[in-house]
Amino acid sequence: MNKWLRLIHDRLGALSTPLMLQLPSGERLGPADAPVALRVEDPRSLMDLALGRIGTVGEAIVEGRIRVQGSMREVMRVAADLLRDNPADAAPGGLPRRLMQRWHSAAAHTLSRDRAQIQFHYDLSDAFFALWLDPRRVYSCAYYRSPDLSLAQAQEAKLELICRKLQLRPGERFLDIGCGWGALLLWAAQQHGVQATGITLSRHQHAHVQARIEALGLGSRVRVLLCDYRELPAEEVFDKVASVGMFEHVGRARLRDYFAQVARRVRPGGLVLNHGITAGGTDNLQLGAGMGEFIEKYIFPGGELEHISTVLRDAARGGLEMVDTENLRPHYAKTLWAWSDGLESQLSEAREVLGRTLGPEQVERTLRAYRLYLAGSALAFEQGWIALHQVLAIRPQPGFAAEALTGASSVYPFNRAYMYEA
Repeated sequence: MNKWLRLIHDRLGALSTPLMLQLPSGERLGPADAPVALRVEDPRSLMDLALGRIGTVGEAIVEGRIRVQGSMREVMRVAADLLRDNPADAAPGGLPRRLMQRWHSAAAHTLSRDRAQIQFHYDLSDAFFALWLDPRRVYSCAYYRSPDLSLAQAQEAKLELICRKLQLRPGERFLDIGCGWGALLLWAAQQHGVQATGITLSRHQHAHVQARIEALGLGSRVRVLLCDYRELPAEEVFDKVASVGMFEHVGRARLRDYFAQVARRVRPGGLVLNHGITAGGTDNLQLGAGMGEFIEKYIFPGGELEHISTVLRDAARGGLEMVDTENLRPHYAKTLWAWSDGLESQLSEAREVLGRTLGPEQVERTLRAYRLYLAGSALAFEQGWIALHQVLAIRPQPGFAAEALTGASSVYPFNRAYMYEA
């Protein structure tokens, strides 16, 4: 134990944000007035602190083996300083490990397991998510067209950006894969006049969207289905398709098939927009320093990230041609800090709404996990450990009648001006 104490003592002096550490013995290291304080209850956690395993330290915080005091922004500054290596540089391992990972990915993403994994996260509590999301409950990266936008305004800007990229037109058949609480689905119908279909595996989200459709009188133009993307009838084909914050749940072993399924859902010459989180490293199977394991255990079971290069390869193999790719990584960092600040400002309310369905101990564990998840994810996007890419693709149709340029093979004009014009 002395070895770890010496390491910790040496590292405390190098932190840019002062930290007070209380050991299991009661001894205190670091300044008493430090903005962040950690009280370690379990001696085994000292090794994780010394080695910079911040995901494992996070697990100890959730389970009550470490008590933390301080703002989440300050806590994340300390976490970044404690790291020894870039979490996105985790070694991929040899061929046997990669084969095992692929087998595990395929086994983890059957229809029944995907349904259970989605419901584990998204059916936690609608009221809890509503506390810190914007009024439309958009649970994905916002688009800060200008830095002074509010969260709600930035989310509306994101919805409109997606619709513009897809060139949505009145009467077009539009599919939203993983429609969440229906923000994009309803925006596309109300602002662009499409015939919209949304699908989700979350029972809570399905019920919420159905109620919103009825309240807005959109039953003749909008529908929401409780089903997986693999369960849509084969004859269902759309003019435009969006998938926002969903393909992270697909699994690397099924990514090529996912894009092939998406390609089959869009008519030849039509457009697809895939908006999702991607890995910052080219080879790592998940974030290092225990961060990947933390997310898997407490937040998104079955979630897997791939580098954008792999995403584009599998999209091409699935029959889609990428025509535009945009990285919105800093936008997601800003979005997540807005969510984190929103939750931090309403902790009492969060305890109350979670307590409607969970016992007191589970309420505290869940709240600690989400506080770390939101702030930790903001840090990860800031540091470039993960990214957010919007990929616009076409299902090519050679000789497409309305092509803007010879060989365009689609409605895409091969010019970005239309996406951003007033």
